[in-house]
Amino acid sequence: MNGPEGNDSPATPVAAPVVTSSGTDGLSVVHHPTPEPTAAPRRPGPVTLDELDLDLVAALQVAPRAPFNVLADALGSSASTIGRRLTRLQDERILLVVGQIEWSLVSDTHPQHIWIRTRPGTADQVAAALAELPETQFVASTAGRADVHLTVHARARSDVQRLIQAAGAVPGVRSTHSELVLRAVTRPDAWRLHRLGEEQLAILAPEVPPAPGTTTSHELTTQERAVARLLHADGRIAASEVGRLLGLSRSSAHRIVQSLLHRGVVRPRVEVEPQHLGFAIEVAVQLEVRPGATTALAEWCAAHPSARYVSVVAGAASIVHQGVFRDEESLAAFLEHDLADLDGLVGWDVSVVLDVLQRYFIRRERGLISGEVTTLL
Repeated sequence: MNGPEGNDSPATPVAAPVVTSSGTDGLSVVHHPTPEPTAAPRRPGPVTLDELDLDLVAALQVAPRAPFNVLADALGSSASTIGRRLTRLQDERILLVVGQIEWSLVSDTHPQHIWIRTRPGTADQVAAALAELPETQFVASTAGRADVHLTVHARARSDVQRLIQAAGAVPGVRSTHSELVLRAVTRPDAWRLHRLGEEQLAILAPEVPPAPGTTTSHELTTQERAVARLLHADGRIAASEVGRLLGLSRSSAHRIVQSLLHRGVVRPRVEVEPQHLGFAIEVAVQLEVRPGATTALAEWCAAHPSARYVSVVAGAASIVHQGVFRDEESLAAFLEHDLADLDGLVGWDVSVVLDVLQRYFIRRERGLISGEVTTLL
């Protein structure tokens, strides 16, 4: 087959999942091996991606589960070439396609942004220690508003206080400030590398994941939860492979996969560090706004091309805009012109990302994916 449901070449070109134990729900727990650190050479900073690599990333952002032949048609290449390119990007730990899990399945509460000031010279050690917390969704050393920016998602509301206190107790931490995420206006699965033309997008359109449903209830059956685990670890896994691993018929596996995708329980997303795509600057901007202006300004931020993750928060700020920029000039234009022209904006603080150690619960090292997908279900 040539992708999730193709028919010519292997499915997702990653290491095969391995069933190692039984879960509490009676179904097998599946672990997806990631390449050993020695599988790819150590690279300092951004790697060089050519035009086809970048086009492939852009196509996968639009249609993460598209078969190789559809990707090839859209990019003017061959299915075998696209398969080799995707394999190389994964083997070199540059790119990974995972499944973003709906928050309500992970916890009965929302994430927390935590801004940390550290003692001089300890920011890297503090960030590394915080990356070890299983609830750490994102952590990076930063310059500006804070020395470390941390996003954590407690598994239960009763764990929030303990988790915030644990972050503050890490040696080297001088002070912390936390803000509760009230809602996400846009998430990283919606961010796009705008490289494709209308004809290319039309070819990919049938493979675009459906928009999430409006229902807020995501009670899962035992089988659905097991399939969601597999999609979380490998967003391109084929229904036939899901059926093989879980002992389901292909038709049943296909039905469950499509149901999870259509309901927005799992949203496939491409994991690749922005620096490899030509975005040298990443920031987290805390926006303070006048009462009544939050919704309009949050929607404006979400529509800005820099936006990767925009959230409305409860704290000193009202909105956190996490965005990427190609260079300092682009960031300056955003701060001096785009934000300055907004009605209702009172002020802002900026934290410039220096080094990302963890993003969406997956460890990073010098811009490369260096750890396994943490099981959230």
